[in-house]
Amino acid sequence: MFILTNYRTRKEPATIRPASWRTGDGGIGNGVPGIDIPRTPKAILLLCRRCIAVLGLLVSAGALATEVTLAGLFPNKAVVQIDGGALQTLSVGQKTAEGVVLVSVERDAATFDIQGKRIRLGMGNAHVTTSSSSSAASVVLGADARGHFITDGQVNGLPIRFLVDTGASMIAIPAADARRLALNYAKGQRALMNTANGQALAYRIRLDTVRVGDVTINGVDAVVMEGTAMPYALLGMSFLNRMKMSREGDSMTLTKRY
Repeated sequence: MFILTNYRTRKEPATIRPASWRTGDGGIGNGVPGIDIPRTPKAILLLCRRCIAVLGLLVSAGALATEVTLAGLFPNKAVVQIDGGALQTLSVGQKTAEGVVLVSVERDAATFDIQGKRIRLGMGNAHVTTSSSSSAASVVLGADARGHFITDGQVNGLPIRFLVDTGASMIAIPAADARRLALNYAKGQRALMNTANGQALAYRIRLDTVRVGDVTINGVDAVVMEGTAMPYALLGMSFLNRMKMSREGDSMTLTKRY
């Protein structure tokens, strides 16, 4: 079956009424433009196994809510549902009447441009909710299946994957990521850090900007770790101390304090 969760933005309602999803002959109808939906149970099961279950996001920006649901992924295409209407197949670069643009497709995620905001939707990782209201910038992170909060962010304007770690005193970046980010960490202050695998050489530096969702912090202390096999950068307390943190269930809200 399809497992669908919603991404919501708020805007004026669209004037176009989408075509309805059709069923017939005891199977799933061909209501998805550009995809011939199979009718046999085996073929339907294979299709459903390729579907991506995504986590929802909410952006406040206008008068009425518009629901955007990601239902499945194919090479350079994504299947979406808008306002509960018919499933639509979008190719990369295609824009719907509601203003949703498919930017890119990965193996297990897709990136959309929704009212000028780049949103990456994937399965099993963090989901992000950004706030565009006049209040303080905030971001909502969702826990993965292991209870970890993992999210996409930026360091000095370049992309990086963060794992939230309240036990880390500073942001910690693997040396491989630091080189990709063009961080001249070798000029930083050398130190030895205690890790689960013993001591590791580290370099203390200051990052110009760190961004998660719509929250941007300038001048953030960090360390670059040599000789470690960290799969993610750690979003430590040098960033989190400047947030108001609250958790409810599998969601963590970070609100910028200063």
